[in-house]
Formats: sequence, structure tokens, C-alpha cells
Amino acid sequence: MKSFGYTISKGRVIDYDANDHRLENLVLAAEPTLALCIACGCCAATCTAAQHTGFSLRRINVSLRRGETDIIRQEISGCMLCGKCTILCPRGVSTRNIVFTVRKHLSLLDNNAV
Repeated sequence: MKSFGYTISKGRVIDYDANDHRLENLVLAAEPTLALCIACGCCAATCTAAQHTGFSLRRINVSLRRGETDIIRQEISGCMLCGKCTILCPRGVSTRNIVFTVRKHLSLLDNNAV
């Protein structure tokens, strides 16, 4: 069989039902303003950490809704907790508290306490 240099790509379908939504539910219970987020990107545009690293609070919010905790584990440590995103959010989402809550509940999930 001849090889033409093509390979079959991995599917990019996200199975929302198979993902773990415990973290999202815990964060929503602790910080209900997360439900107001429309992922507009204002938080990511003003983020000091994002200007110097690959950190994106918007990516964390989207991953949280998708139930992709592995991505959140990699990203969450990049936040410097400066609070610019909270000040600029047009919906009044307490993004800084969301980061605190995600960090807290991730450590609880890692220890299987929840």
C-alpha cells in the first residue's frame, strides 16, 4: 500500500456527558456570578499574566463549563491574582474569587475529599 503522507486525524468532538462536572458545580455553588460569564474575553485582554505567559482566564472558564479539569490544572497556577479582570468584567463576575475557589476545590478533588 502506498503512503501519500496523510494520516487520520483524531476526532475533536467534545463529549460533555463523559467529562467531570463536579468542579463546575462546586465553583458555581461557592461563586454564583460564574453563571453570568458570557466568555467575552475582557478578562483575558487585560490580564498581566497573559501578556507574559500563555495564561487565559477565558480558557479556564470555558474548560470549567466543559468539565475539562486537566486543562484547568495546567492553567490555574498562571494567575497572579492582580484583580484587573474583576475590575474590567462587564457582567460583574468575581473572577478573582473564582480562581481562589477553583484552586481550593482542585486540591480537594485531588485528595478525593469531595
